[in-house]
Amino acid sequence: MKLIHKVTLRLALVVLPILLLWATVFYFAMVNEVNDETDDSLDDYAEMIARRVVTGEELPTPGDGSNNTYSIELLPPTAQYDDSKVYEDRDVYLYWKKETEPARVLTKIFHDDDGTAYRLIVSTPTFERDDIIRAILIYIAIIYTVLLCTILAVTVVVFKYSMKPLYSLLRWLDGYRPGNGTEGFPNEETVFEFKKLTKAARETIERAENHLERQKQFIGNASHELQTPLAVLGNRIEWMMDNTSLTEEQFTELSKMRQSINRLVRLNRTLLLLSKIDNGHFLDRSNVDIVSVIENELEVYKEIFAEKELVCKVNVPQNFVVQMDEMLATTMVSNLIKNAFVHSPVGDTIEIAILQGRLSVSNSGDEALDGARLFDRFYTSGKTGSTGLGLALVKSISGYYDFGLEYIYRNGKHNFYIKF
Repeated sequence: MKLIHKVTLRLALVVLPILLLWATVFYFAMVNEVNDETDDSLDDYAEMIARRVVTGEELPTPGDGSNNTYSIELLPPTAQYDDSKVYEDRDVYLYWKKETEPARVLTKIFHDDDGTAYRLIVSTPTFERDDIIRAILIYIAIIYTVLLCTILAVTVVVFKYSMKPLYSLLRWLDGYRPGNGTEGFPNEETVFEFKKLTKAARETIERAENHLERQKQFIGNASHELQTPLAVLGNRIEWMMDNTSLTEEQFTELSKMRQSINRLVRLNRTLLLLSKIDNGHFLDRSNVDIVSVIENELEVYKEIFAEKELVCKVNVPQNFVVQMDEMLATTMVSNLIKNAFVHSPVGDTIEIAILQGRLSVSNSGDEALDGARLFDRFYTSGKTGSTGLGLALVKSISGYYDFGLEYIYRNGKHNFYIKF
């Protein structure tokens, strides 16, 4: 999840409880204010009724248009009553409307000049609390939506403007490739945190570049220092086999030595290539026709493994162009095809296809290989003379270009897939 989305979500979650708390406080404050005003009105009305009872004046008629109602009850003289007032909310039946409505009710005890006690109950209709709550919830939803959209819009604008240095750094890092140096590296000179982040990123990139340069020098030196003596040693063995009188046993031993040296040369060359891939030495990309590479490699391996009389079924388009280093493309395809030729029995069929942007190479097999270790370096299935690095090279090249690499054993066939 992007940072802006996470900030937006958290703002939305924070604003909602704040608005709900505000709505609750607003509701009780409004109810309290309405009750205060209503209680004052009831007090005045009750005082007027009590005064008329005491003075013997005519009492108002209930339902006279004011919606106020009252009732007077003469209390027994045997008890002592203090003047008291009790306010409460209850439902009151209005006989002239023939319905029950919520009302604010005042119960009051008063005495006339003779000390006679009366209980006076006066009421006035008040608001429907359910309607008020419903209305508040509706308005809260509207306010929340408008306020949230406004806050989020402002937040997004301010956030994106404030995070420009970060986005600039991320764009540069996305386009960075080892060996490109720090050209075009963004500079931040205003915000303290971004200055520290930019400085740390620059120092890290510079250390990586220095390390890469040392790696290149080491690989170059190792390639020269190892390949040269191995080549010289191989040539000397060839000379001894061609120009000296050797017994059959000596000739056999020299042949074994030559095979070992040739294997060591291949191993050294492959390890150096893996090291170069791991350290990002192949920065150049060009349009490589994979179909052309397949055709060229097939010609080579058909000649090398002619005695096996293998049948190759090829289903590829006229061309299939991929952006990558040409040598790595050849190495990747060559190792897959060579693997199929080496591990196929005599007279078997090898299938090669490119369908929906995916290269597949299939050959027969008695049982599935260890998929967990198949692409590990130096892993072999028991074939003599193998360095165990062919499929490891395929994996490294695929990973270098973010290609999908997959092995599936199905219907007695080993299937290798590369998704470009």
